Amino acid sequence: MPLALRAPRRPRRAASATTVALLATIAVGCAPQPEEAASGSASDSASGASCAKGQLSTEATGKLTIATDSPAYEPWFKDDDPRNGEGFESAVAYAVAKELGYDKADVVWQTVPFNKAFAPGAKTFDFDINQVSISDERKKAVDFSSGYYDVRQALIALKDSKAAKATSIADLKGLHLGAQVGTTSLNYINDVVQPSQDAAAYAKNDQAKSALKNGQIDAIVVDLPTAFYITSAEVTDAKIVGQFENQGGTPEQFGLVLDKGSALTSCVTAAVDALREDGTLAKIEQEWLSDAVDAPVLK
Repeated sequence: MPLALRAPRRPRRAASATTVALLATIAVGCAPQPEEAASGSASDSASGASCAKGQLSTEATGKLTIATDSPAYEPWFKDDDPRNGEGFESAVAYAVAKELGYDKADVVWQTVPFNKAFAPGAKTFDFDINQVSISDERKKAVDFSSGYYDVRQALIALKDSKAAKATSIADLKGLHLGAQVGTTSLNYINDVVQPSQDAAAYAKNDQAKSALKNGQIDAIVVDLPTAFYITSAEVTDAKIVGQFENQGGTPEQFGLVLDKGSALTSCVTAAVDALREDGTLAKIEQEWLSDAVDAPVLK
């Protein structure tokens, strides 16, 4: 707490009632706050003064700026248009906005490349939603909301390939695998599979899919819902070989990305928590990701 300026020396005398009240106020302000007041419930936090609905300190006054990459893939977004509210992440984004007090007309979408979203540096968005997994390493550069989706990674290979016959991680060791750069999918290849040859890293999933179709790699790793969409709509002669167990038994979660130290982090987290508690996230998941049923687990 800053030191008060020293007043000119005067004869000692009893403190006035005003001075006593001021000192009491300062003491209360410097004292540790009760734990329950600091943490609060999701609804309490969302309705507090700092999270006043529709009145947050956002990038644009009265607007909520949400970022994602382009193209915006299904099933996370539909028709490559985040603004339409269709697709899992578009629906989640608008649900969070509503919980924060912003109507659909008050949401402004911004295009930000996947890797740039969680790179160090000031952000031009209020939050980013783009299948970004929460990790301790990424938390050094950005803030995350609480997780809005639990996800597993999956392996895709062409149906008539050797890779399609794999039933264990050991079967993948000699394969040439690929994934999008900067993703946990690539981390799973390097840290879990640990193949004998370096993984191919691609700037976009589209490039990884093309490499798979052209036989340049044996298989690719993506998150499970994306794997179901790719094999059902984009590379129909491919199959999901299996999914990977979560490392360390801790679920991998997607989180909303915010600027490091953002004043909005607690408000956005409270909104996500409220949507989870009232069943909204589950309903959105059922609507847009219901096809992502269980796939064989590669151990």
